[in-house]
Amino acid sequence: MVEGGMKCVKYLLFAFNLIFVIAAIALIAVGAYVQIKLVDYYDFFGNEYTGPGILLIIVGVFIFLIAFFGCMGALKENYCLTMSFAVLLAVVFILMIAGGIAAYVLRNEIENEVTETLEKAQDNYGKPGHSGVTKTWDKLQREFECCGVNSSSEWPPKLNGSFPTSCCDNESSSSDCKPSHIWPRTCEQAFVSWLKNKVAIIGGVGIGLAFVMVVGVLFACCLARAIRKEYEVV
Repeated sequence: MVEGGMKCVKYLLFAFNLIFVIAAIALIAVGAYVQIKLVDYYDFFGNEYTGPGILLIIVGVFIFLIAFFGCMGALKENYCLTMSFAVLLAVVFILMIAGGIAAYVLRNEIENEVTETLEKAQDNYGKPGHSGVTKTWDKLQREFECCGVNSSSEWPPKLNGSFPTSCCDNESSSSDCKPSHIWPRTCEQAFVSWLKNKVAIIGGVGIGLAFVMVVGVLFACCLARAIRKEYEVV
């Protein structure tokens, strides 16, 4: 009866480890995507917003390694490996909860920081020695189909009455960039919305995965207890 229960817990632990492996791969993929995406805007933000992507990759790799401990502990019915898995999973659970809460707090602070950074970068558009900022602004406006930080009317005073061609849906020449062709959405609105959405997804996935980890810890503890009892009987 005990042996049958232990096998059941072992298989359930295997199933949860499979979920953790899939989650780890997903976290690494999302982290890589966020990192690559934000690196495109390095000239605006520097290293300020590259941390989340790197953190996701590190957490994904860590969870993958933890899942290995869990699989080996269940496969070999090893008490030490199984308890190590449970302890490490509990540590990651605490970190995921903290990270999820921090993500939602950061989500509410993003708008002011992004607006301030974009306004500073906008003042250097087209100026000598700031080609990186100019290219990044053009990339931002084309990719998000937006114009200006808070309004497209910000550009003419800075560019002798003209608009960047990246502001318009028709970029065949600078003379074609007229008000009727300008993207209606502002870049602050577009970029902040994109960032908030990604942060919300990361935070939600982190908290959701954290609660799945609780179940994994419980199963690991149950299996470790069953293994220990079996050793004591022997």
